[in-house]
Amino acid sequence: MKTPNEQLAYWLGRSGISRKELARRVKSKAREWGQPNVSPDATRIRGWLEGETPRAPIPDILAGVFSDHFGWRITTYDLGLGEGSSADAALAYDPSFAVTVEVVADLGRADVDRRKFLAAAPFAAVAGVGPSRDWLLATLDQQPEPGPRVRIEDVTAVRNMFTTFQRMDIFQGGGSGRLVLAEYMNQHVYPLLRRSHDEDVRRALCEAAAEQTYLLGWMAYDNGENSIAQRYLIQSLRLAEESRNPALGAHVLAGMADQATLLGNPAEGRRLAQAGRQGLSRADSPACLADLWCLEARALALLDDKVAAARAVVQSERVYERANLDDEPDWAAFIDPAYLHGEHANTFRDLGKPKAAEEHARRSIEYAKMQNRARRGAMSQAALAVSHLQRRDLDAAYAAGLRTLRLTGQVRSSRAVEAVQDLQRRMVPFGSDRLVADFNERARELVAAA
Repeated sequence: MKTPNEQLAYWLGRSGISRKELARRVKSKAREWGQPNVSPDATRIRGWLEGETPRAPIPDILAGVFSDHFGWRITTYDLGLGEGSSADAALAYDPSFAVTVEVVADLGRADVDRRKFLAAAPFAAVAGVGPSRDWLLATLDQQPEPGPRVRIEDVTAVRNMFTTFQRMDIFQGGGSGRLVLAEYMNQHVYPLLRRSHDEDVRRALCEAAAEQTYLLGWMAYDNGENSIAQRYLIQSLRLAEESRNPALGAHVLAGMADQATLLGNPAEGRRLAQAGRQGLSRADSPACLADLWCLEARALALLDDKVAAARAVVQSERVYERANLDDEPDWAAFIDPAYLHGEHANTFRDLGKPKAAEEHARRSIEYAKMQNRARRGAMSQAALAVSHLQRRDLDAAYAAGLRTLRLTGQVRSSRAVEAVQDLQRRMVPFGSDRLVADFNERARELVAAA
């Protein structure tokens, strides 16, 4: 027995529109959208009210009809008809700022309210190609929406919150506090984008919103929620373009490159990192450029281009010599020796060069320990353990593995847990050695909990 759609009934009753009139408006809207075959009648409307689910794109058409009637945005979710096309919309890089605002606001609400739906959405392997190209080429000229004017003090408040949430991510992992940040963005930041602003305030607000939307994507990525992360990152790139800050856009592309490479698409990761470097020709951020070279090296190592990967590591180190984090934006705070040496360790691990991997891993571990950064420490300890395994030194690998487990238990990070699982897989060739068995026993509870 079907369950009546009370949400659709509510909006229909509130509108005062009859079933017959709603059917007429749906037909009209469908023709506007190039869907002449959509032609419901009052009986079909009654079926939807009784719980039948209309086929796509009718839910989106209904949302459009009610939005036109009320003068504000009504979504398919509001009508009890699921997500409609909103998940796919978040993969698009829309030229309209107004559309971008609605898409990112819908994404934020979906993240908080309907996480199961978004978690089931797939990671789109080449979704970054269009956005990275459009970011490089676009010269947009959108006007702000009418309404109460946003002040620069509003933007300052948003920036202050960014620092708080970024520190939470760095020291506690992406799974700690992400939904709190999403709720903050939904309630306090995305609504500001709909209001009117002076041009300098508007750009500053878009920059602040892009920074925090990126952080949402990064925290989701670190927590293993890759489809959500990808959508946040694409919309962050669009907001970064609106802010006219090429360094911030390049930073977002770095995050997209990292995700693509680690999800098995290193060629795409390399292209995204290269696009970021090209964009940085219009800005000066040595830390961001060092990160982009670092991530290109990671991709090249997985593509088995040993010479180019090693050269990219050298470029990253040379560029970073010019970096002064006091002169860099807040979002670059994590691009430091602990991070870069840790990523270089992974590059040399993948190149099968355990001596270089160990050297970089130890440097990363040293810096991370001084900063109490458990996530970075865990991942670099795992890289150190692998370098020992590559040289058949199981005792040393076991000791580093135990340190990996201890640090991973201090944060909520799927990437750290994945490093533990990778270490378990790499220990398999050592068979039933007691150290392998003991490590697996210790890791079992941590992995199960994650």
